[in-house]
Amino acid sequence: MSAKIFHIPFIAANASLLTLHSLLQRNPQPGSSAPDDYPSLKHHKDLPSFLSDPDLDLVIISTPPNSHFEFAKSALQAGKHVLVEKPFVPTVQQAQTLCGISKVTEKFLCVFQNRRWDADFLTVQKLLAEGKLGRVVEFETHFDRYRPDRPTTWKWQLGIDDGGGPVFDLGSHLIDQVYVLFGMPSAVFAKFMNQRDGTLGGSAPDGFMAMLSYDNGLVAIVRVGIMSVEKRQPRFWIRGTKGSYHKAGLDSQEDQLKAGMTCVDPKFGREDAEWDGALTTIGDGGDMKEERCQNVEPETYKKVLERFAKAIQDGKREDVPVKGEDATDVLRIIEAVIESAKTSSEVKI
Repeated sequence: MSAKIFHIPFIAANASLLTLHSLLQRNPQPGSSAPDDYPSLKHHKDLPSFLSDPDLDLVIISTPPNSHFEFAKSALQAGKHVLVEKPFVPTVQQAQTLCGISKVTEKFLCVFQNRRWDADFLTVQKLLAEGKLGRVVEFETHFDRYRPDRPTTWKWQLGIDDGGGPVFDLGSHLIDQVYVLFGMPSAVFAKFMNQRDGTLGGSAPDGFMAMLSYDNGLVAIVRVGIMSVEKRQPRFWIRGTKGSYHKAGLDSQEDQLKAGMTCVDPKFGREDAEWDGALTTIGDGGDMKEERCQNVEPETYKKVLERFAKAIQDGKREDVPVKGEDATDVLRIIEAVIESAKTSSEVKI
C-alpha cells in the first residue's frame, strides 16, 4: 500500500522534479507484481543490484520498520538520498547513526511524516499562528476507531522492539504533530491499553494514552483507541486562554487515494462541510461565540516529495521537509512513552 498509494502517485504528480526509475520487489506475486504493473521500468529482487545503479538518485524505503535501518544505511553509504516511511526506525540510537551517516556522505535523509500535511492539522497551525486560541493550555489529539477484530498486518504482528504496534504506527503521527506545534515536552506519562481483552499494560497493546507535559503548563493528550463506538470520531480538541477548537473525523486524503481518486483531482484533500471544525472564541463583551471553522486550502501529501526533491536539487539540507533529526526527537518521546507505560511512572525528558 505504501508504494502504490502514498509514493508512486506523488512521484507522478511531481513529474517536473522526479522520475520513477526502478523498483525493488523481492518476491513479486500475481496481483502484486511490480514488473507486471510497470514493465518499462528497471526491476530488482535484491538490494545490492538496486543500489549499484549509478542513475539512481533517491531511494524511497517503504518496507516494515524493522528493515528500515539496514536499508537506509546501505542506501546512504551507496551515495543515494533517502526517504524513509514512518515509523522511522525502532530506536533513537539507530536514528542517530543514520543522521550521522547522512552528514558524512552528504546525502539527504527525510522521513515520510505525511500527516504534517493533513488539512485539519494545517488549520490548527493557522489558528495557533494567528493567536485565535490564545495560549494553549490543553491539546488533545486522537486516532480513534472501532476495530473489534484483531488485524493480521505487520503493523500489529511486529513487537514494540521492532517498531510495531499503535505507538509506532499511529502514535508516531500524533506525537510528531505535537512536536511540530510545541517542541519537546519536559515529561511523559503513558498507559498501554488492550481494549479488545479489557486489560492494561503488556508488551502488545492495541491502544495507548500519553500525557506530554510542558514547563509552560501545557498538557498534550495523545490517544489511539480501537474500541470507540462513534459515528463522528474525535480528532482535535484544543483549549486556549482565548478560545477552543474542536474537530471530528480524519483527514480525507488516505481514504480518497484508497478509493482510487488521483492526487490531482480538484476534490483531493477536501472534506465535506459536515466535517468542519467548531471554533469558540470570547467576544469583546465577554460572550462566547461559536462558529464553523473550515479547513484551510489543502496543500496535500504532494508537498512532502515536492519539497524534498527541491531540497536535493538546490543542495539545501535545511529545506528537507522532515529531517532525520526531527524524527529522532519524536523517537525520544516514543521511547519515553514506552518506558512510562512499562514502569507506570512519569518519565522526564
